[in-house]
Amino acid sequence: MAKKVNNNQDEPLEKQLWKAADKLRKNIDAAEYKHVVLGLIFLKYISDAFEGLYEKLQKGEGEYAGSDPEDRDEYKAENVFFVPPEARWSYLQSKAKQPEIGKFVDNAMDAIEKENPSLKGVLPKVFARGNLDPTSLGGLIDLVGNIALGDVKARSADILGHVFEYFLGQFALAEGKKRGQFYTPRSVVELLVEILEPYNGRVFDPCCGSGGMFVHSEKFVANHQGKVNDISIYGQESNLTTWR
Repeated sequence: MAKKVNNNQDEPLEKQLWKAADKLRKNIDAAEYKHVVLGLIFLKYISDAFEGLYEKLQKGEGEYAGSDPEDRDEYKAENVFFVPPEARWSYLQSKAKQPEIGKFVDNAMDAIEKENPSLKGVLPKVFARGNLDPTSLGGLIDLVGNIALGDVKARSADILGHVFEYFLGQFALAEGKKRGQFYTPRSVVELLVEILEPYNGRVFDPCCGSGGMFVHSEKFVANHQGKVNDISIYGQESNLTTWR
């Protein structure tokens, strides 16, 4: 069972997320709506990470003294995607009740790809489709908005990776088939990393999924006072949705 995101929420994370999926279930097939939900979750994740750093840059304290919160290079230096104003979660949530919310989200995805070339062609632009009810989409945005995904605490706990794997598993069940995909339990991944002891060298995962092996390898190095730059990670994944 996933940990609760914060003390103000009584339900486990996975139940909150499945509620989000149910909001679209009546209109969209499981094979299709997973792209909608996962797209929003990723958008929330990068927006949380961006806004967290934006706030630090805006305050300009300590190492951030004299920083410009609108300077793209500041975000590149911290490995954070730059999110333009029209794509920030706070902006989209303010538009959640409008009938054109689908267009707002599609435009947000386009804007993020333009600002971040590494994401070009990766983000879904399916939110303005006629079979996606704007009211349901707005409710989904409000629900996802209550979940912390990209702040420092959430990132250190690999919340995004956990959420992603949980959704893929649940959506596969909803489709009535597993498609031959299986997700390695975290306890097994942690054990493998402890056995491998990746202090340096290369880590290769031929079926990397959402990258849990890489996340735990980085944690292993950090926990043993090593240098993250001493290891390189390589992975491959045949499932296009997982790869994206």
